[in-house]
Amino acid sequence: MFRKMVFGAVSLLAIAASAAHAQDIKEFRIGILGGENEADRLRNFQCLADHLTSEFGFEKVSLFPAADYDGVIQGLLGGTLDFAELGASGYASVYLKDPNAVTPILTTQQTDGATGYYSIGLALKSSGITDIKSAKGKKLGYADPDSTSGYLIPLTQIPKDTGASNETFFASTQFNGGHENNLLAVRDGKVDVAVDDSSGIGDFKNGYTSGTFHKEVAKGAVDPNDFVEVWRSGLIPNGPLVVRTALGGDMSAKLANFFTSLPAKDKPCFEAIEGGDFTGYVPVKPDFYSVIVEARKAAIGG
Repeated sequence: MFRKMVFGAVSLLAIAASAAHAQDIKEFRIGILGGENEADRLRNFQCLADHLTSEFGFEKVSLFPAADYDGVIQGLLGGTLDFAELGASGYASVYLKDPNAVTPILTTQQTDGATGYYSIGLALKSSGITDIKSAKGKKLGYADPDSTSGYLIPLTQIPKDTGASNETFFASTQFNGGHENNLLAVRDGKVDVAVDDSSGIGDFKNGYTSGTFHKEVAKGAVDPNDFVEVWRSGLIPNGPLVVRTALGGDMSAKLANFFTSLPAKDKPCFEAIEGGDFTGYVPVKPDFYSVIVEARKAAIGG
């Protein structure tokens, strides 16, 4: 009984200390995944920084637009970042290295109610490629080694449609430094097919309702009439908003409440940080990503 009381007291003190630590945060550090040019990312996230400063009383909210996905992953693992929105494979990478480093709190919900999205393969109409099998002997572009839709899923699912590994089916494969650069690579003829993230719903002429194709169409960087979709994956779990676990459960709960109310409070800000048309956020637990964790472990080891 005495031991139980001691351990209970220690646990309560740990929880209290964690909550107090969260309340004492002076600077809140947000990691922003690579894949879009830095100026656009900083502009889109500034409204979020302003809201967090106002709502939580942080002295400073710092935005860190990493050059690639791994920059955010390492920041979360090393404790130099407090919050980020990751792709499912990026979360799996963190989880496989330290399952207690971050806590997933929410994920986005599509306009059709789904909490998933797709990896799509895009080619230029002028290439004559009509489906993934007709891309044999062509160049395949990946986005980032830690991307779910831009690498892990195409790496493991395209071979099911072609009957061969990507390394043998295509003349070559290459990473193009993020989702935006990958789409621009196919536009500019550097690769024949590019794989990127997409809601896969809505009008193709709008680049669908969300994802890289949608963002690039919306800002006039690409003309959807020049493209054709040649491949689509199965449904992929939307990536999580994660909080550094060391900040404590109280802070995670407060952030979850803040983000859940954001679409109604400031829809333009919500759409800016998410890059498309979503209905909002829904709660998520680590086991939502178990399939992706296992896929990453099997395919690329961590």
